Amino acid sequence: MIKAAITGTGLFTPAQSISNDELVACYNAYVERYNAEHAEAIAAGTTVPLQPSSSEFIVKASGIKSRYVLDKTGVLDLDIMRPRLPTRSNDEPSLLAEMGIAAARQALERAGRTAADVDFVIVACSNPPRAYPALSVEIQALLGIQGFAYDMNVACASAAFGIQAAVDAVRQGSARAVLVINPEVCSGHLNWRSRDCHFIFGDAATAMLVEPLEGAASKTRFEVLGTRLATQFSSNIRNNFGFLNECEVPPRPWDDVLFRQEGRKVFKEVVPMVSELLGAHLGALGIEPGQVKRFFLHQANLNMNELIARKVLGRDPSIEEAPVILDEYANTSSAGSVIAFHKYHDDLVPGDVAVLCAFGAGYSAGSVVMKRV
Repeated sequence: MIKAAITGTGLFTPAQSISNDELVACYNAYVERYNAEHAEAIAAGTTVPLQPSSSEFIVKASGIKSRYVLDKTGVLDLDIMRPRLPTRSNDEPSLLAEMGIAAARQALERAGRTAADVDFVIVACSNPPRAYPALSVEIQALLGIQGFAYDMNVACASAAFGIQAAVDAVRQGSARAVLVINPEVCSGHLNWRSRDCHFIFGDAATAMLVEPLEGAASKTRFEVLGTRLATQFSSNIRNNFGFLNECEVPPRPWDDVLFRQEGRKVFKEVVPMVSELLGAHLGALGIEPGQVKRFFLHQANLNMNELIARKVLGRDPSIEEAPVILDEYANTSSAGSVIAFHKYHDDLVPGDVAVLCAFGAGYSAGSVVMKRV
């Protein structure tokens, strides 16, 4: 069987960043205005007052300190509190395509490849810009890639699912090289007026090149030893936005078509699911958890990541074993674990084993066990 390897990664980071202090100042101003406008109903007990947020609360709850966004001005405008992005015509490249291409070109450069070497593109992300045509096919055309492409969406776990599809294609010989691209404009589906989630997400795009290990030009090669996926239905993380919204009677409230979650339930149910997946996957490959040099975990919540790593390792992980990027980037959905991999793999040496693990809504989870060669 052909051995598959990840030979290049790429990252697009927006130019604008919002600190917790900036975000809290805007949110608390909104809370103050809302409570003043509804003062009579609040006094009568018919309306619940909104509670202010704080930077300390955000860090304690998530480990997040800032996030990159495509439009800082709109998010921090009290009358808007959402990104404002110029409408593009059908003849212009879409925003997510541009983000994905920037990451893809970097991945190709790092792998020592060009678009001519690729014949399969997968866009795996939570927030595609439209139902069709496929974003992956748009990116394929803009890069000048001959072959085929498709989109997939398994929420925050999409990167791991995309890697498995790419690895399978390479192993079976149905593709010479595969670009797995994860563009995410999470700021667009976030309810910036909700204390429970206004701090969670940021924007970014990542890309990876998967190709046969033999003949790879890159000096940084990670042979994929195995992949494992799992899904379990849950509505505890949900987004109800879709093309049927305009047909529904009665219409949904505005905030029901944005991200929402039952955070405590998610924590309680996802941690054991992911821990068991990782333990079983490593066991099936004959690898002891302590042999894993680095865990590139989905970057959603620091407390969740630390607990998952602790369950797998049987002890607290070091920051080197489970690097964190969510303090700077926040949750970038499918891109998060790849950002961690992109930023923190250069010091690994041949023979080192690493795990990329992504998990999220669905519930969905996937692990990719790899070895630097």
